[in-house]
Amino acid sequence: MSNPRGGSGQGTPVVLVLRALGLGDLLTILPALRALSEAFPGHRRILAAPAVLEPLARHSGAVDEVLPSEPLRPVAWRRPEVAVNLHGRGPQSHRRLLETEPRRLIAFRCPELPETSGSPAWRPEEHEVTRWCRLLVESGIQADPSQLQLSHRGLPRAEDAPGATVVHPGAQAPARRWPPERWAAVVKAEFARGHRVLLTAGPGESALARRVAGLAGLPQDSVREGMEILELAGLLAAAGRVACGDTGVAHLATALGRPSVLLFGPTPPALWGPPPGGLHTVLWKGRRSDPLADRPAPGLLAIRPREVTAALAAL
Repeated sequence: MSNPRGGSGQGTPVVLVLRALGLGDLLTILPALRALSEAFPGHRRILAAPAVLEPLARHSGAVDEVLPSEPLRPVAWRRPEVAVNLHGRGPQSHRRLLETEPRRLIAFRCPELPETSGSPAWRPEEHEVTRWCRLLVESGIQADPSQLQLSHRGLPRAEDAPGATVVHPGAQAPARRWPPERWAAVVKAEFARGHRVLLTAGPGESALARRVAGLAGLPQDSVREGMEILELAGLLAAAGRVACGDTGVAHLATALGRPSVLLFGPTPPALWGPPPGGLHTVLWKGRRSDPLADRPAPGLLAIRPREVTAALAAL
């Protein structure tokens, strides 16, 4: 580990939280981060996560600093007052935090690590938001899973986005990517309905978004690519509605309170979907499959463009 920071006797005590994953993963732990902030008001709140997420994490008000970290790599900190594993069930992620020599570790019980004896038990079939709040509650810290919201205040303004339909065709895993031809059909229907349509592209997704634009007959300037994370948040905050798969953009639409139509394929929405309510429509055919497969999930392919366009019209 290079240049470890922190240590006892260095002033303000630290709560160190590990969640070295992606955008959606960050947004699902917002209620837990806020609960920790309330439980330790005099502590410095440090989140070990990818550096790209720092602006949004700080915007949430639940984090003072992001310590750039990669999944299951050593965490460059020493002797936090409290270390909290919101990354996984161990043993690797537990060990990364134990290496920091915390005074207290909050983590799920792992048979391989006696340090977690007596900790809460992991439940495989549990919603991702609920899971981390339960970890805290069973560790003596009150947490409210409904505290998912992000403020629109302070986000960059997207001048051409107010009222637009934002379509995000990408996803990290091929199993969660609906075919571009189908997204193009949805884009055409939204345009015919009189809505401005913008396509967003994450890292490595520009070609996909441009292909959807081309198939739908939209100008290439309808594609928004290379945005920083707060720019993306500002765009979604101004949108009239959002359509995407099971991605970080879906969680961002939820956090910003924007109506959305979400397409689920290999993983059920009961584990990763938005909270129930009228803002979000989830389309899922009830068919689980391998979320890491190299082709779209059969359940995702069972969703037809007309279902998506009807759900958008009903928002």
